[in-house]
Amino acid sequence: MKYLRLVPEKTNLRFMRWRKISYPVSALIALASILMFFTVGLNYGIDFKGGTLIEIKTLEGPADIGDIRSKLSGMDLGDVQVQEFGSPSEVLIRIEHQGDEETSQQEVLSGIQQTLGSGVEFRRTEIVGPRVSGELARAGTMAIVGALVVILIYIWIRFEWHFAVGAIITTLNDIIVTIGLFSLLHLDFTLSSIAAVLTILGYSLNDTVVVYDRVRENLRRYKKMPLEDLLDRSINETLSRTVNTSVTTLLALFALYAFGGEVIQSFVLAMIFGVVIGTYSTVFLSSPLLILLNLRPSAFNKEEEEKKAVKA
Repeated sequence: MKYLRLVPEKTNLRFMRWRKISYPVSALIALASILMFFTVGLNYGIDFKGGTLIEIKTLEGPADIGDIRSKLSGMDLGDVQVQEFGSPSEVLIRIEHQGDEETSQQEVLSGIQQTLGSGVEFRRTEIVGPRVSGELARAGTMAIVGALVVILIYIWIRFEWHFAVGAIITTLNDIIVTIGLFSLLHLDFTLSSIAAVLTILGYSLNDTVVVYDRVRENLRRYKKMPLEDLLDRSINETLSRTVNTSVTTLLALFALYAFGGEVIQSFVLAMIFGVVIGTYSTVFLSSPLLILLNLRPSAFNKEEEEKKAVKA
């Protein structure tokens, strides 16, 4: 039975010729992402900052953002953010933490309900205290760091050091650039964003491992082939799988972005970007790094022979 091939069966693209461009481009994008993080910063959501998040819907036509902001500014609530959320009649209100007791937050919520009047439907309310938000921030950071450490250990054991270093650099690049996107577009960085980063980490690493496995297999099979040609061959042999996986994943993500609602759009947008950058780095960064790391087929074959001798 034939199946759809987005990449012709005997594709022979010369990816290694582009490495002199892909190196500086990847480095510049990563550097720009780091600068964005330290200068602009992240738009931390209610999960990490603490405070009150209120989603409302006006019952009579589009919401007047200016009028809502004007009414709330007279309540002396400190930092208040009002923005359109989804349709023109839906509004998201963010209010900074008002006190150490939960009753303070409830009093603020009651005051807002009275101020905005009966022409508004309160659809969702989230209250997060500073202690909880601090714990969530620490837990999210530990999740990312812990995942990176476990992956580093696995890769170091599973592959030769050239492959391990290449996979780690590629994975870090994808995470840095994804976080840079959050900073650039001022997307809400919440717990779901942590989930998106961890998912992208796993997706990118999986793609890289598939290509690296083929490279190792070809190193054994074509012992005298120049490394650039061998890497090109390995990427082309796995390109159909890489493209098919990326396209099917993106189709599902685009559907979620279009029909999943405003609540998950930041998460889905990060996932879409992560899949794209992960596919790019798998093809144009992870394998070319093996040349930069001075992987030599002769040394690899020598190590294989030594392992066989030890087993014998």
